[in-house]
This record gives sequence, C-alpha cells and structure tokens, in this order.
Amino acid sequence: MPPLRIHRHLLSASVVCLLPASASGQSLAGQLSILEKAGARSADLAEAVIWLEPTAGSSAVARSASQIGMKGKQFAPRVQVVSNGGSVAFPNDDPFRHNVFSKSGPTEFDLGLYARGDTRQMQFTRSGVYPIFCNIHARMVAYVVAIPTPYVVRPGADGRYAFSDVPPGLYTMKVWHERGGELTRPVSIPVDGSTPIAIQLDARSYRFVQHKNKFGGSYTMTGSERY
Repeated sequence: MPPLRIHRHLLSASVVCLLPASASGQSLAGQLSILEKAGARSADLAEAVIWLEPTAGSSAVARSASQIGMKGKQFAPRVQVVSNGGSVAFPNDDPFRHNVFSKSGPTEFDLGLYARGDTRQMQFTRSGVYPIFCNIHARMVAYVVAIPTPYVVRPGADGRYAFSDVPPGLYTMKVWHERGGELTRPVSIPVDGSTPIAIQLDARSYRFVQHKNKFGGSYTMTGSERY
C-alpha cells in the first residue's frame, strides 16, 4: 500500500489502546530477563514487546494510530506497537530532510524525501517486525511491531509485565526484543487465573551490524553529515 501524506495539524494526539476495555477476563503476569555478555546489564528491557495470540479463532483488533517522530537525527520512540491495519505517522521535526524506509520487514516501503514540518504515514496491514531506517542518516533506527491481537503489553524497566482482561483459553505467547531476538511458547490461561511466567531471552551473541541504505549500498559520509 502506498504511503499517505498528511498535514501536521490533522494528527491526533490520542492512541488507540490495543487491550480490551472490559474486565471479564483473567490476568497474566511475569518477569522478562535477558542473558547478557559477561559484565553487561540489561538497560533496555522496556523496549521488548509481549503479546498473546489465540490458538483457536481470532480476536477483533481495533485499528490503532500512532507516530514515530524524527528529531535530532533520532527516531522517537525507538519501538512502536501498532495493530494490524493500523497506521504510524512519521513527522519530521528536524531542520533538514529525512527519508524513512523499510526493506526487511513483512512489507517493504519508502516514504521518500521530505522536509521539516511535513509528515508521511504508513499503514501496516501485515503482522510482524518492521525495521525502520532513514536513507540519509545511518544511525537512525526504529522498529514497528504490528500485532494481530488486542492482547499486547510492554514490560517495565525492571522487566515486569502484566496482562489483564484476557479470556481463558489456549494462546501462543510471542516475545520480541531488538537484541534478544524472538521467543514463542504456548500458554494456557485457566478460568481461575494464571501463575507468573518467567521469560528469558539470550543476547549473548548479539552484535551491531550497520544496515545498508535503501539501494542496498553503504552510507556515504560527507563533511556536513557526520553520521
């Protein structure tokens, strides 16, 4: 689907919550941890995304709208969650141009080059993790995680997470973290509640690899562009 161009004053500040509002389900809580290299500590546990997909049938998901801003040659937030069919706006608040693109997610897209004060928007119709880059600035990295279920949470800085109002049944729990990779495990939520679930990812083999530009080549540094 082609990107949409929208005016800044039309952006809504509200974000649709993916969790259902009713209180008819059960809660599920636990602790996320990451195995690190010797001497390293997990300072980015809150950047993980944890969600539950029903193993039978499907859950209705309201389309959400959110944004990832660009300022100081950085994307913010670095990780954004959106429902399947939802959209993410990319406003440019820098005094120079950016070119947002993704080449390795479920769907490729390129929003083109645009200047300060402009915003372009992308609709994410396929679930999965979309690495987001700027074709001008090599260090700009963000991720959009498109979720096909309303049952999704982000852990706290200490790794603790909690779902609420989840109907009893069988689910597939999925976990994603930029450095810790992905994990999938079956989960059963009984009628009388669930015991805490510990999740551990492994980042010991993670190493930073500079991504390519949208043409598949290396970034070219100039005198005015230090990165």
